[in-house]
Amino acid sequence: MDTPEFILRPATAEEFPAMWDCMVDTFAEIPHDSDREAEASLFEPERSLIWLDGGAIVGTGGIVSRDLTVPGAIVALAGVTYITVAPTHRRRGLLTRLITRQLSDLHERQAEPLAGLWASEAAIYQRFGYGRSAVRAILSGDTTGLTFRAGVQPGSGRIRRIPSEEIRPYAEHVYDALRPQLSGHLARPPKWWDRRLADPEHYRQGHTAIRHVIHEEADGRVTGWAAYRIKGDFDDFRPDGTVRIHDLYGLTPQARAALWRHLLDHDLVRHFLHRMATPDSELPHLVMDPRAVRTELTDSLWLRLVDVDRALAARRYLVDVDVVLEVSDVLCPWNAGRWRLTGGPEGAACVPSSDRADLTLSTTELAAAYLGGVPLNTLAAAGRVTADSPAALRRASTAFGWDSQPWCPEVF
Repeated sequence: MDTPEFILRPATAEEFPAMWDCMVDTFAEIPHDSDREAEASLFEPERSLIWLDGGAIVGTGGIVSRDLTVPGAIVALAGVTYITVAPTHRRRGLLTRLITRQLSDLHERQAEPLAGLWASEAAIYQRFGYGRSAVRAILSGDTTGLTFRAGVQPGSGRIRRIPSEEIRPYAEHVYDALRPQLSGHLARPPKWWDRRLADPEHYRQGHTAIRHVIHEEADGRVTGWAAYRIKGDFDDFRPDGTVRIHDLYGLTPQARAALWRHLLDHDLVRHFLHRMATPDSELPHLVMDPRAVRTELTDSLWLRLVDVDRALAARRYLVDVDVVLEVSDVLCPWNAGRWRLTGGPEGAACVPSSDRADLTLSTTELAAAYLGGVPLNTLAAAGRVTADSPAALRRASTAFGWDSQPWCPEVF
């Protein structure tokens, strides 16, 4: 994968500061020692790649080892991150060769069947077989226009403020109870919880430090957790503050409703913003005027099927499925060809086939549909999936669906 001019190889742990400097420079970010130290604790040198021009690092890439909730299962995910090419070295094919090396290494080692990333630019990664697998909702509005429906009952529990240094066991309890059900969510070992709960001053942008509350039942059981900041402000006549929500999880509808009411009923606050909300949030259905909740959808997690057979066999399917897929994959030729997928709610298998194809598509479309958020029939309507018959498309589209929208609230 080297060129006469450049060398592509893994970085060492000692090279991480230089690698970090290259990344920060390319993303035009302000460097902070605490950020570099936090990322260094998560860095896996043997899974990294750097492009060298002479002694200088001019391109970076890496993988972090994660576990991802997919429909009906937990699957190992190669979390692709640190992807940069220095502005002086663009348009030379370095990114293509780096991504190809990552995927080839995963395939040859039979490591994770899936790779995933957050895309800095949405147009880049589809050409490498990544599909937009999950979206997030950006919820915002004026709290003065929010009136909760009369039937919304927060239950008999209470909201309790917890100091930041004490919140971790409560947050872990709630998150870990829900994560196996939430397609698109990632496991959080201790170092990832350290990252999630970090709150350095430069994160705040004029807001308060993160505040944490829990929802506690009368018997002491913790059934919800929320994390948020407030930015106080006044216009010429009245308070004009903003509450910015980072996390909101409830084990019961009553807990979620109580947390929403707490966050949106703050004194001196007129605006709210939640940039990492689930796309099927209950909030518009809790209030009298759904239009008072402005909802924008944008991409979050992009997935790539490293090995079609292993990836498709790893998840479960909403209904029984028996379909032959004609798959194209220019970057990973081992995936190209016909595959017979059989399975259902209890498990699945995917094997090579010589039978006539029911659907024709690329790995980009398979990745987009993988978590159940993008129906295959929607992709067919866009001309990206070809079906042998409407019935075959309908059956496959139903099987690939799931009972909730995939949602990934964690950038890596």
